[in-house]
Amino acid sequence: LPAWNEAAYLPDTLQTLQDSLCACRLEADIIVVDNASTDATATIAAGAGARVVHEPEHRIARVRNAGAEAAASDWLLFVDADTRVTPAALQAMRAAMDEGCVGGGAPIGFDRLESAPQRLGLAAWNGLSRRLRLAAGCFVFARAAAHAAIGGFSEQLYAGDEIGYSRRLDRLGRPRGRRFMILDCPPVISSARKMDWFRPWQHALVLATFVLFPWAGRFKRLSWFWYRRP
Repeated sequence: LPAWNEAAYLPDTLQTLQDSLCACRLEADIIVVDNASTDATATIAAGAGARVVHEPEHRIARVRNAGAEAAASDWLLFVDADTRVTPAALQAMRAAMDEGCVGGGAPIGFDRLESAPQRLGLAAWNGLSRRLRLAAGCFVFARAAAHAAIGGFSEQLYAGDEIGYSRRLDRLGRPRGRRFMILDCPPVISSARKMDWFRPWQHALVLATFVLFPWAGRFKRLSWFWYRRP
């Protein structure tokens, strides 16, 4: 779990994850990557029984890779610090692992949606995600060996690294009959806090920027949406 100043959300995220693992009778080494937090993120994570590693660079791909480097398991699951993982998602992930996939993602939802454009945008993403086999960054899983084989998440990017990650894993696994897949399960639920932090025109600006300039994720200034907090 990458975590930058997530003291407000991390307790619920970790408790939900631990409860879901217990319900599914799964064991996991939970690693929280403290990304130079200035709040109690690291203390909360350690108190909840998670292993804490530290990564000072504010680059989400680097933070995710730091967690993978600290892990010793055959499988990796990357979960955002504001995302609640249900037993259904873990059960579907375990079934996909048993079927021999190379990795995958899950449908996503938000803890609240206040307008038709928000609901339409979410439905559009989930449809595109399933059709093109693209995982949202809040829930991505992969074979550890495959993660290493593709070099992990691209650290040339400040945002959108999960898109290239999904494609590279799918290309790696396809010749071996191991596809990258989006799970058929209820959505994992993330916080809609960015709806409060940023105005609708700012959301539209970010979307337009990345549609018109697909390489925008290489520049931190253009990826401000993921690195600016009110």
